[in-house]
Amino acid sequence: ASFFFICIYLHVGRGMYYGSYLFTPTWLVGVIILFLVMGTAFMGYVLPWGQMSFWGATVITNLLSAVPYLGMDLVQWVWGGFAVDNATLTRFFTFHFILPFIVLAMTMIHLLFLHQTGSNNPIGLNSNIDKIPFHPYFTFKDIVGFIVMFFLLISLVLINPNLLGDPDNFIPANPLVTPAHIQPEWYFLFAYAILRSIPNKLGGVIALVLSIAILMILPFYNLSKFRGIQFYPINQILFWTMLVTVILLTWIGARPVEEPYVLLGQILTVIYFLYYLINPLVTKWWDK
Repeated sequence: ASFFFICIYLHVGRGMYYGSYLFTPTWLVGVIILFLVMGTAFMGYVLPWGQMSFWGATVITNLLSAVPYLGMDLVQWVWGGFAVDNATLTRFFTFHFILPFIVLAMTMIHLLFLHQTGSNNPIGLNSNIDKIPFHPYFTFKDIVGFIVMFFLLISLVLINPNLLGDPDNFIPANPLVTPAHIQPEWYFLFAYAILRSIPNKLGGVIALVLSIAILMILPFYNLSKFRGIQFYPINQILFWTMLVTVILLTWIGARPVEEPYVLLGQILTVIYFLYYLINPLVTKWWDK
């Protein structure tokens, strides 16, 4: 799962850098796939039924209680009872099994839309006049990428398989003992840090969803004359600043809820959302 998310985050980052989001239908389906994969990963994290699994599920499902009027009913409906229990585990396992098939179907649609337009390229120009066959050029390029990632994965599995996991998850789930620091897997930590940064529960949940959903607005407010930010030096600085912000938020998400982490998390949350506001304005200004 960790490597899957590494690949996905690299893919999304590349799409943002090179302006691939201008293929609007492809991009929107991609963001939906991201949500589905995150859902699948969350369900899967609950299945080992360790301390972090149990308490992570309790905390995240409890977020639904922030929904006005329907909150607690929704939570108990998801739980299948009055607490995270066997019923919850069974349904999470079911969803963890079903969701990948939905992801597969969405991936097919993702590729279908991509085939309508063709892929983007680093210069962001129309490449209709200069196309090359997929095989052998891209097949070999993809094989090299696959071998590199496979080598890294094998290295991780053989040398330090527990590097990216939480040691608390080796302790069997115990509803009577709350861990000192409840935190999700590393690939959710940036969103978790954003959730924690907002004191209001409903506001936090909205910010959590928006941290991913905001990607959907990218195709609709693109103001630049060129595709991507290869020719916009200030936007490149903004992009890398945003990347550092996400890495720092990931770090904050794993830290205890105390100063200075709380304040730092709030500042970084503001910077993260500001990027999406400032980025198109800077491209427009630079074009002038």
